[in-house]
Amino acid sequence: MKFNEDSRVKIPSILHLTRLGYKYLSLKGAVWNDETNIFTDIFIDSIQKINHDLDKDEAKRLLSDVSLLLDNEDLGKAFYERLSQKTGHKIIDFENFENNTFNVVTELTYKNGDEEFRPDIILLVNGLPLVFIEVKKPNNREGIIAERNRINKRFQNKKFRRFVNITQLMVFSNNMEYDSDDVDTVQGVFYASPSYHKPIFNYFREEETFDLNSLLLPENDATENEVLKDNNLVIIKHSPEFLTNKDSNTPTNRVSTSLFSKDRLFFVLQYAIAYVNESSGLQKHIMRYPQLFATKAIENKLNEGIRKGIIWHTQGSGKTALTYYNVKFLTDYYQKQHVIPKFYFIVDRLDLLIQAKREFTSRGLTVHIVNSRNEFVADIKSKAALHNERGNAEITVVNIQKFSDDAKIVTEQDYDINIQRVYFLDEVHRSYNPEGSFLANLEQSDKNAIKIGLTGTPLLGTEYNSKTLFGDYIHKYYYNASIADGYTLKLIREEIASNYKMVLEQALKEIKVLQGDVPKKKIYADARFAEPMLDYIVEDFESFRLMNNDASVGAMVVCDSSDQAKMLFEIFNNKYSNSYALNKVAEERESYGDKKRESYKVKKAALILHDIGIKEERKQEVEDFKDGKIDFLFVYNMLLTGFDAKRLKKLYIGRLIKKHNLLQTLTRVNRTYKDYKYGFVVDFADIKAEFDKTNKDYFEELQEVLGDEMEHYSNIFKSKEEIQEEIADIKEILFHYDTLNAENFSQQISQISDRKKMLGLVKALGNAKSLYNLIRLFGHYELLEKVDFKKLSVLYREANNHLQLLNQKEALENNIDTTNLLNVALEDVVFMFNKVGEEELILADQLKDTLRKTREELASNFDKKDPEFVSLYDELERLFKKKKLNEVTQDDMKANIGALKEIHAKILELNRQNKLLQAKYDNDPKYCRIHKRLVEKGGLTKRESQLFEALQSVKSEADLQVIQNSRLLQNEGYLDKMMIKLVINQFVKQNNIKLNPETSKFINNLVVQEYTNEFHGRTA
Repeated sequence: MKFNEDSRVKIPSILHLTRLGYKYLSLKGAVWNDETNIFTDIFIDSIQKINHDLDKDEAKRLLSDVSLLLDNEDLGKAFYERLSQKTGHKIIDFENFENNTFNVVTELTYKNGDEEFRPDIILLVNGLPLVFIEVKKPNNREGIIAERNRINKRFQNKKFRRFVNITQLMVFSNNMEYDSDDVDTVQGVFYASPSYHKPIFNYFREEETFDLNSLLLPENDATENEVLKDNNLVIIKHSPEFLTNKDSNTPTNRVSTSLFSKDRLFFVLQYAIAYVNESSGLQKHIMRYPQLFATKAIENKLNEGIRKGIIWHTQGSGKTALTYYNVKFLTDYYQKQHVIPKFYFIVDRLDLLIQAKREFTSRGLTVHIVNSRNEFVADIKSKAALHNERGNAEITVVNIQKFSDDAKIVTEQDYDINIQRVYFLDEVHRSYNPEGSFLANLEQSDKNAIKIGLTGTPLLGTEYNSKTLFGDYIHKYYYNASIADGYTLKLIREEIASNYKMVLEQALKEIKVLQGDVPKKKIYADARFAEPMLDYIVEDFESFRLMNNDASVGAMVVCDSSDQAKMLFEIFNNKYSNSYALNKVAEERESYGDKKRESYKVKKAALILHDIGIKEERKQEVEDFKDGKIDFLFVYNMLLTGFDAKRLKKLYIGRLIKKHNLLQTLTRVNRTYKDYKYGFVVDFADIKAEFDKTNKDYFEELQEVLGDEMEHYSNIFKSKEEIQEEIADIKEILFHYDTLNAENFSQQISQISDRKKMLGLVKALGNAKSLYNLIRLFGHYELLEKVDFKKLSVLYREANNHLQLLNQKEALENNIDTTNLLNVALEDVVFMFNKVGEEELILADQLKDTLRKTREELASNFDKKDPEFVSLYDELERLFKKKKLNEVTQDDMKANIGALKEIHAKILELNRQNKLLQAKYDNDPKYCRIHKRLVEKGGLTKRESQLFEALQSVKSEADLQVIQNSRLLQNEGYLDKMMIKLVINQFVKQNNIKLNPETSKFINNLVVQEYTNEFHGRTA
C-alpha cells in the first residue's frame, strides 16, 4: 500500500478542489505553451465565452499581448493590472465570476532550458496558471522549510521570470496543524505572494463558519477514479488512510476552502493584492488574514446600516495597508449602489501625515494633501470624487486640525446622495477628545460619513474611551495572535539599577532641600548624570550588535525631558561621533585591534525634538535612520507612536510613560526584522508598575470584548440638563468680569497675581470651550443661545496667556536658587548604572487567550465523569476561587499563564486519548465512556483489546436492535432486559470474560444509561 506524499496529501487535496468547483484536467493530451504555461485552447475558448464580441483571431491576439506582459521585469505588475482590468476585453469575468473556467492540474513542468521544477498542484483560471500548491507529507523531517528555500532559489533565477510574473498566490503545506509555540513556519499551511527574492509566508486562520454542505459539490466517484487512474494510484481508493485524508477538515483542505472557494478566490484576485515600491525595490504583497476578515467585517457592518466603528489591530499589523485595501474594496462596494466614494485618511500629526502619504503612494494610490482650512472646505464641498485626471484610485490625507471651528463644511444644499465620504481615522487612542473642537467639527463635517477608527491601543476607562466616541469594535486582532502569526515580536524588558540614589538623597538632606524642591528632570539633564547613562547605553548597544553579529540594527533613547535629550546628544557628539576623532574613547577603540568589532560601534546619532531644526531636516534624519545611516535617535515626545522602523530593535526608556502611550512606545521595537525573536526594552524609568496597571485595564476590556460586548455608553457624556447647570456655574464665576469687552477683560485679569485664582478662571473658561463642542457634537443647538461661546473662546486664550506669564515668573524666581542647590547636591555624587535582570513583557491578551483555550478544551471533553477530567476541572476552579487569574502584574500573569498552560496541556492530552479510543468505537462517545468506566472499575480482563472486542460486539447488536425498533428506547424496562442478554452473551459466551451478577448489572446499567441519555438529550 502506498503511503506517501501523493496518497496522503496531494490526491486528497486535488479531490477537495474538484468539490470546490475546479475541473480536473489530465496533462495527457492537454495543450499549453511551455514558455508561459498558459493552456492556450482553454484560454481562447474562455475569453470568447466571457467576451461575446471577440472572435477567435482576436482572442489569439489577446493571448499574444498577455504573454508579452510576462516578459517585463516588474514582478508581474503589468500582467496583474491587465488581469484585473474592468474595461475593454476581460481576461477574467469579475462581474459573473462563475462564468470563468476553473481547472486543477498536477505536476505541470515549469521549464526554461535545462532548469525546471514541478509544483504539486496548479489552479487554472481561464487557462492561466494563477495559483500553485506545494504539499509535503506530515512529520517530514525538514517541515516545509526545505521546500520554501527551494522556491526562494527558483524565483531568484531569471529563467523563471515569466512563471513568477503570472503566479498570484502560492500555498505550502505539510497537512499539519500549526505549532502554537512556533513562528518559524515549520509545520502547517502557509500562503504567500511571489517575489524575486524571498516570499513572505503567512498563516491563515479562518474566522468565518462555512456551510460545507452548500459550498462543496457531492463526492463524485467518476472524478475520483479519473484522478486516481491518471496518477497511477487506484490502489489507494479503499484504504482507510485515503478515506481519512479526503476529509474536508484536514489542514490543507481547510485552507484550500478558505482561499480557493469561488467567493474567496474572487476576493483575493480582485482586492487582496498590492504592489509596493519599497527601498529594496518593487514588492508584491497579499492581504494578511486579519486584514481580509476586517474588510469583510466592515462590509457586514455597512450592510447592517452601521456607519462607524473601530478596527482594534495591534501595532505592526498593517493598518495603513488595511486602509489601502479598503479603498479598492469600498470603491466597488459603493459603485454597485451607483454611489461614488470619497476617501479620507485623518491623522493628528504632521509626521504621520507625511508617513501616510509615503505608504499610500508606494502602493500606487494618488494621494491628495490638504494644505489649508479653505482648501479642505472646498474639497469636502466638491462633488468630484477624484482630483487626478487619470481616474486613479485616490485618498485625501488630512490633519484633523483642518476640521476647524470656522470651517462651515457640508450644509443641506451641499449634500449629494451620490457621494459617500469615508473617513479612516488613524490612531484613535489620542487627540480625539470630545471636549475638543476638532472632533465636533469632524462630526459636523458630514453626518452621513462613514467613520472607521484605527488603533492598536484603544482608549479605555469610563469617560471618553474609544468605543464611546467611535462605536463598537468592527474587528479585533490582538498582540498575542500577531506574535503567533510572526507579524510582531515578543518584548524583553531589561531592568537597570542605578546606585546613586542614597548618595543623592543624603546630599540633598545635608543642604536641607526637600525632595521635590529640585526638579528631578534637572538632575537627569545634568551632564554628571547624562554622561554615565549614555556610556551605559553605548556600551550595551555595541555589545548587543556584537552578540547578534549584526551592525545593521538601530536604537532609540526616550529621554526624561527635552533638556536631557539635548544633553545626551551633545555628549554623544563630543565623545562618540566621528567628528571627534582624537578623543580618548577613539584611542581605546583602536587598542582593540579588531576591525570587525569596530564595525559594531555607534558613530552617528540624531536629535528629534519639535523645537530643534526644521521639519524637513527632521524628516530626512528619520529617513536616514530607517536606511541605516544613523545609529541612535534621541527623542522626548516625538516618534513614540506611529513610527515604524524594522531595524529598531533596542529601546532605552528614560522616563515613565502612562497608559496606552506606554504600549505604543514599547511596540516601536516589535517589528519583524531578519531572524530576531524579540524586541528589547532597557528600562531606566521603572515602568513595571505602570505596565501592570495598563495591562489590568486591557485585561478588563478583553473580559468584555471576548465575552459579551459592552453596552453602549449612552449616558457617559453630560446630559442636556447637566450642560445647562454648568453654563450657569460658569456665568457665576465670570460675573465680576467684563465678558462683553475682551480688552477690558484683559486689563482686569492682568491685575491678578494669585496663580491659583487665575487657574480657576482659566479652568472655567476652558470648560466653556468643552461644553461648546459637546453641544455641537450632540446637537443641543438651543443651548448655544445661553451664552456667547465664541466670545468666551477669545477670553480663554487671553486668560491662558496671563496664566502662562504667571507660571514663567514663578519659574524664573525659583530657578536661581534651585540651580545653585543642585550644583552643591551633585558635587559628590557618582552615577552608575547596572543591568540587574530581564523579563519578557507579556500583554494581558496572552493571559486571556490562554484562559479561553483552556476553558474551551475542557468544554470539548465528552467524558465529564472521568476522574482525570474532574481533577483538571477542580484545578481550574481552585485558580478561579483564589481570584488570581485577574491579577495582571507580570509575576502573577506568568504564574497564571504557566498554571493554565499546564492544565491546557493535560486536557489536550486527555482529549487526544479520548479521541483515539472514540475512533475505535466508530467515533461513538457512548462506548468510549463505557469502556473507560469498566477500565476504572478493573477486575474484568487484563487486556483492553479483549474488553473492546466484547463492547464492540454489544454495540453492533444493540445498534441493530435500536435501528429495527426505535421504540425500545421509550421502554426502559424492556431495554434493560434486552441489553443484559446481549452483555452476558458477548462478554461471557463470545469473548470468554467471566462476569458475576453484580458486574453484569454494572455493565448493563452503563449501556442502558448511555442509550437513554442520548435518546432524551441528557448530558452524560
